[in-house]
Amino acid sequence: MASAAVPTTSLGNRLYRGLSRVPMWTFALLWLLPTFGLMMNSFRTRDAQRNIGFWRTRPSEFTLENYQTVFEANTVNSLGASLLNSLAIAVPATIIPIAIAAFAAYGFAWIDFKGRKWMFIMTVSLLAIPLQVALIPLLKMYVGGAHLTLPFLEKTVTLIPGWGINGTATAVWLTHTGFAMPFAIFLLHNYIASLPKDIFESARIDGADHFTIFWRLVLPLSIPVLAAFAIFQFLWTWNDFLIALTMIGSANPDALPTTIAIANLAGDFGRNEHLLPAGAFVQAFIPLVVFFALQRYFVRGLLAGSVKG
Repeated sequence: MASAAVPTTSLGNRLYRGLSRVPMWTFALLWLLPTFGLMMNSFRTRDAQRNIGFWRTRPSEFTLENYQTVFEANTVNSLGASLLNSLAIAVPATIIPIAIAAFAAYGFAWIDFKGRKWMFIMTVSLLAIPLQVALIPLLKMYVGGAHLTLPFLEKTVTLIPGWGINGTATAVWLTHTGFAMPFAIFLLHNYIASLPKDIFESARIDGADHFTIFWRLVLPLSIPVLAAFAIFQFLWTWNDFLIALTMIGSANPDALPTTIAIANLAGDFGRNEHLLPAGAFVQAFIPLVVFFALQRYFVRGLLAGSVKG
């Protein structure tokens, strides 16, 4: 009986594979160098940051004073409370678009109804609307509502009542939710539409309705793309500055997220800029945890629905 051939790898092939990774590791190290310098500066005093390069710092010169300062409860811009504010914005702004977009994507992909194609095109076309042009109108709507004046009837119709939620985290995550919806529907639709048709036909033969199919089949099979969108959306909302500044601003300092709190750490004329590296690393900790927790789904989710066959 002939023995099975054992695959061998020549020294030349191993050497070639090793050398081919050199550019990748080189670029990775160059990309990490500023981050490493920022981390080193977060443990250095203001005078050390201004006068000596981080590569010349001795271990005995490191201090935790910067981290103690940014977490002081009696400071106006303490990061402890702002971290909770950022979570109050990022978590709803990530979960709600996923929940709504998953239903919509399944409907566009597998439920045949009149106007489905054009409704999907109109939904995806909303991606072309710049976020910046809608911030002020949205803020006015949150404060006073939306009203339509009918001149021929001499009457004003209230379309949306004024909620008075300006200066709150609710206004921020509602805005993020609305602008995340088109991209979420587009991404999830491409994946759900690529699922094998046979499993849906088999489920219908067994008497399953659309909700059962969606809950028992589509959601478990869509975990990679859901995780990919969750990473995108969470990082975007966690690192947002413009929307939070517009919707909250100075109206309610207690509701400010970490991005604004860190910007305020520098103080007048940048006299406390030495605190910014420590604040940046505190702010980056939770996104790193989320990314590494879901990164195994990330590549699969990005490639999901890109090809068929």
